[in-house]
Amino acid sequence: MADTYTPEPTGSGLRATVQRIGGKMAGMVMPNIGAFIAWGLITALFIPTGWLPNKDLAELVDPMIKFLLPLLIGYTGGRLVHGQRGAVVGAVATVGIVVGADVPMFLGAMIMGPLAAYLIKLFDGLVQERVRTGFEMLVDNFSAGIIGGAMAVAGHLVIGPIMNTFSDWAGDGVSWLVDHDVLPLTSLLIEPAKVLFLNNAVNHGVLGPLGVQQAAEHGKSVLFMLESNPGPGLGVLLAYWFFGPRRLRPSVPAATIIHFFGGIHEIYFPYILMKPRMILAAIAGGMTGVAIFVATGVGLVATPSPGSIFAYLAQTPRGVGNWIGVYTGLFASAAVSFGVGAALLGFGRLAEPKDEESAAEDELEEAKERTAENKAAAKKAAGGTAKETAAS
Repeated sequence: MADTYTPEPTGSGLRATVQRIGGKMAGMVMPNIGAFIAWGLITALFIPTGWLPNKDLAELVDPMIKFLLPLLIGYTGGRLVHGQRGAVVGAVATVGIVVGADVPMFLGAMIMGPLAAYLIKLFDGLVQERVRTGFEMLVDNFSAGIIGGAMAVAGHLVIGPIMNTFSDWAGDGVSWLVDHDVLPLTSLLIEPAKVLFLNNAVNHGVLGPLGVQQAAEHGKSVLFMLESNPGPGLGVLLAYWFFGPRRLRPSVPAATIIHFFGGIHEIYFPYILMKPRMILAAIAGGMTGVAIFVATGVGLVATPSPGSIFAYLAQTPRGVGNWIGVYTGLFASAAVSFGVGAALLGFGRLAEPKDEESAAEDELEEAKERTAENKAAAKKAAGGTAKETAAS
């Protein structure tokens, strides 16, 4: 359930609506965080630039990121809407958008899974009282198959192309900022695009090719660091570790290691989806890092893949100035992201909004404490009065 990870916000304003949407998105992703960690470990270990390069085992990476993880998200989203039937239909519908896609369809899965489940829920409500005895299983199975299959086709023909177009637009926006020499502002698009799992499209589709051209001319390029900088994600995870919901803190250290040392940035995206306001921390950290990179004139010699601290160490060109500029920007971005993230979490006060029942219990405990203090004060005062009477 989504409210297992983030309480359902009250109210009908824009802020509550965004929080509610973010909570539902987190409810689809967070139950599958173990699968993300498994994929992250396999990627960090076995890809050609990993710790233990293995061509055969590296073949697990693409099927997991393109098929397994989106299907799990679609399945979970469908389950949130209409139980097991919604989960099955949601998974079937998700297949339609992941087949043939150039980028991982996480955002598409978050749309197709709940949408398909909602349609089967509407159908069940319409026919629930009209199915003759003995035909329930037949109607249930064929309705799920027909609706799931139809949504898979619709997803492949309609939703998939829309998601690809959205990905292209995000890349075009970053290209415009690069062309107009306002690189720090690229974080306004890059960080939200990353959280929507468009990081590979932005990095390898836009920034990588442009960076290769610059590196061929100048021996290095700052474009390699705009998306791959692990600093903002590190700051967000540290903010969650110290000030996030207590039930999530035990999962943060492993995610931090996979993100910073393994370079698998996708591991921190669900933490931002859970509380959408945390994207401001990533943006602030990203802009800080890029501003320092530009001011010091540094860059990397090639794309750090994956974007880990070790990949940065391997791709940093020789020269003290390069090393100072790169790692000052990286750790400054982490520090700013951590500070802003901690403030957005209220330094722990806003991490876990209290419901009415827990608030009432706290008020009751406070009232009991005040009563006990008043009794103690009254007893002390009475004792003092008795002593004065005896002395007189």
